[in-house]
Amino acid sequence: MTETHLRSADSGTDCYAAARLRLLHDRGRSGPALRAELARLTDGWLTGLLGRADGVALAAVGGYGRGELSPRSDLDLLLLHAPGADPAHVAAVADRLWYPVWDLGLALDHAVRTPAGARRTAADDLKVHLGLLDARHLAGDPALTAAVRATAYADWRDRAPARLPELRELGEERARHHGDLRFLLEPDLKEARGGLRDATALRAVAASWLADAPRAGLEPARELLLDTRDALHLTTGRATDRLTLQEQDQVAAALGHPDADALLRRVYEAAGTVAYAADVVWREAGRVLRARSGRPRVRRVLGGRGGRGGFTEPERLPLAEGVVEQDGEAVLARTARPEHDPVLPLRAAAAAARAGLPLAAHTVRRLAAAGPLPAPWPAEAREHFVTLLGAGPHTVAVWEALEAEGVMSRLLPEWERVRCRPQRNPVHRWTVDRHLIETCVRAAALTRRVDRPDLLLVAALLHDLGKGLPGDHSVTGEAVAREVAPRLGFGPGDAATLAVLVRHHLLLVETATRRDLDDPATVRVVTEAVPDAPTLDLLHALTEADALATGPAAWNSWRASLVSGLVRRAAAALAGESAAGRAQAPEPSAAQERLAAEARSSGSPVVTLSVGDDGVELLMAVPDQPGVLAAAAGVLALRRLTVRAADLRSVAGVLLLRWRVAAEYGDPPSGVRLRDDLVRALDGSLDVGGRLAEREAAYAGRRRALPPAAPSVSVCDGGSHDATVLEVRAEDAPGLLYRIGRALEGAGVWVRSAHVSTLGASVVDAFYVTGVDGVPLREAGAVAEAVERALR
Repeated sequence: MTETHLRSADSGTDCYAAARLRLLHDRGRSGPALRAELARLTDGWLTGLLGRADGVALAAVGGYGRGELSPRSDLDLLLLHAPGADPAHVAAVADRLWYPVWDLGLALDHAVRTPAGARRTAADDLKVHLGLLDARHLAGDPALTAAVRATAYADWRDRAPARLPELRELGEERARHHGDLRFLLEPDLKEARGGLRDATALRAVAASWLADAPRAGLEPARELLLDTRDALHLTTGRATDRLTLQEQDQVAAALGHPDADALLRRVYEAAGTVAYAADVVWREAGRVLRARSGRPRVRRVLGGRGGRGGFTEPERLPLAEGVVEQDGEAVLARTARPEHDPVLPLRAAAAAARAGLPLAAHTVRRLAAAGPLPAPWPAEAREHFVTLLGAGPHTVAVWEALEAEGVMSRLLPEWERVRCRPQRNPVHRWTVDRHLIETCVRAAALTRRVDRPDLLLVAALLHDLGKGLPGDHSVTGEAVAREVAPRLGFGPGDAATLAVLVRHHLLLVETATRRDLDDPATVRVVTEAVPDAPTLDLLHALTEADALATGPAAWNSWRASLVSGLVRRAAAALAGESAAGRAQAPEPSAAQERLAAEARSSGSPVVTLSVGDDGVELLMAVPDQPGVLAAAAGVLALRRLTVRAADLRSVAGVLLLRWRVAAEYGDPPSGVRLRDDLVRALDGSLDVGGRLAEREAAYAGRRRALPPAAPSVSVCDGGSHDATVLEVRAEDAPGLLYRIGRALEGAGVWVRSAHVSTLGASVVDAFYVTGVDGVPLREAGAVAEAVERALR
């Protein structure tokens, strides 16, 4: 380079440095405009440095190639040269480009290659290949840059089946190492899950033409993360992507947020949008790749429903009314109309979570169009809501999918206040909203310990809704619970219990760890706050679930033993009536007495069916004989009627069964058809067990959900003077009550009365049984163990 050229280059560099400094201190320029102008300014400087150079081209790659240059970002540059170029000439050109960049103290990521060399390197290095997808010509021979871009895109699309799984694994490895951006107090804006790397990966997947991300909100979310990183660079003067606690107030002020919490909430919302889009895209990409790896299934049945080209359409298996499984996702049935079915979002969410399936993105968008639920919620809506909360780990993905379209905030407006709210307590590992969902996940594993699993799960969701309001969150949360519970359809008694649980969700752990358990005053602190033993059991389970969902430091064997010791002492002091003792079926009505008399005189079953606001009510009167409970429950299961509640009692030689049921799909069958089925089931001409087993086998292959908590069968001492009370707690499932009835029959006992409750996805059933001699069981424990083994 001549002396004149050197002076010109130095002058250009000085001018660039001054202009760059002015731009970065220009408070009127920020966001995309700042990044684009900084890229344009840098383009001009580098073009001047290159000057006239034959057989070479300078290209920007990566973020700089996209025209998004943050204040302290690396300059990602690729110097291309023709295969026959003079090495000395290429080296000289590189020197006059790289040295001025280094002299200014700018970070530089550079390479010198031929187009063929760039292609070979990209084939061996995924990150290089990703950078080339964003290659942008700066100066020199444009044909060289065009050739690199063309081959990069062609190779990317050709090798997508191999490259996309590698790209996904890179993202999962980053998530394992850096965590989930939405829940970190000091998040890495680039590397954590939901960060800028994931946003770039989504662009790469779209470039493969195999799948594309949901567009709504994705670009604004990416820009917010970039803006935050820009402000972080300008605040710290360093090339950092980690938003540390000590920098958050300054970054928040630079971006116009009132405080660091407001900043984090916006960042979390953006990361959630990116993470959800990534989940959808990778699911779609996986589905496309799986379809490409196998041969299409040819339509085999003449006259069957075929798709384009004579191939079968994707198999659609029913999950619930209006909801089916297709290609590993829960989607809406063709006849579903969310705008006319306000319960459909909760029904679809519950069905998806129970089956361990994600809700398809297009399905969630359609569910967002559903009308508002009436207040109070109908029983069906409340039951599906509880089922969703009790689905264990699968609850998380389904809830987040609904949140992405704002469905949950519309169903539960109080949720908006805690959504993406950070918790600046180092014990907490989650934001407030995710902590509440994690508490539900933990509570789902404890539902066998309590009489009312529905109240436990709803309390788990509500217990921290007071955060974000002035004052003690337990006190404000109690008021929120008293307002929300009636809207969800809970009666006054249940609403009062939920309010107690929310108000005192910290009582047990704080009292047990700070007070003397042998002091009667310590026990009185609990018994004065908790009205009865069932509520104490609920509070104990909520305490454990809350602590487990907080983080590893919040719960250990020492705390667990202290809390259990306090609960034992408080339970002894309360010495309340057992739940089973309150589960006696109500006295029969005059209409039920008439039905029993008709069955007694005819010597055969009588069945009536009525449809009301609370679902379908069935009355069955059957002359007392072995196997009535199993036969009746089996018939309901065969007709796809889900049992919500039931009671059974003996009235002068007739078993009277009252059921509240809901049809899984369509309308319920007629009472006449149910009676005919029941007669056949009792005389053995209808093989209930075999038919149910066939259906179970047909659906077993597609179940993905984690196995539920094991059932429990216990003997409730003192529950009745005339019978032995067995209490069964289990996960609801088609035919469950039939299996319980068969197990009791196999144990050689008679069911004299029963009280059946389905609470979301859990059942709590009390059976009053005797031996064939009509007296309470002498070996009740052995019978309970036999029933539990049969259910397992």
